[in-house]
Amino acid sequence: MHIATNSEIIDITLEVKTAELAKKFSKILKKGDVVFFYGEIGVGKTTFIRYLVNCLQVNNGLNPTEITSPTFNLINEYDVGIFTIQHYDLYRLTRSDETKNIGLLENKKEILTLIEWPEKIDNKIDNKIDLFFKYGEDMSKRFLSIKGLSNEKLNEIS
Repeated sequence: MHIATNSEIIDITLEVKTAELAKKFSKILKKGDVVFFYGEIGVGKTTFIRYLVNCLQVNNGLNPTEITSPTFNLINEYDVGIFTIQHYDLYRLTRSDETKNIGLLENKKEILTLIEWPEKIDNKIDNKIDLFFKYGEDMSKRFLSIKGLSNEKLNEIS
């Protein structure tokens, strides 16, 4: 039996692997969770989120909706039946104080919060899950590492 660790690097070069991992990840998330998505532009953060949200929607009897990056409006909200997801993309923010007026983390106990570009937030929070998306050396490969999950939960998704 494979024992995953928080330092494990997962190859998500193939989009089917990204979809598979997002599906497994969706099974361990719950209302009140906060997930930070780190990585360069185009590395797969929004693609992972699209598969994650659509999987939760389908599993709860809803039709999958179009999932786009909220780069220009900063936040998209999705109903997945059992809770609401708030998906933030902070890429365009230039100062950390700009996060104060967008409702970031205000209702975090009532929703699932997904945040791309969390390095723009000054006040970091405890009890979050960090996903680190990285390109391989030649940028044709993509990798993901996860921090903030117990080894038991990591084994459920790996």
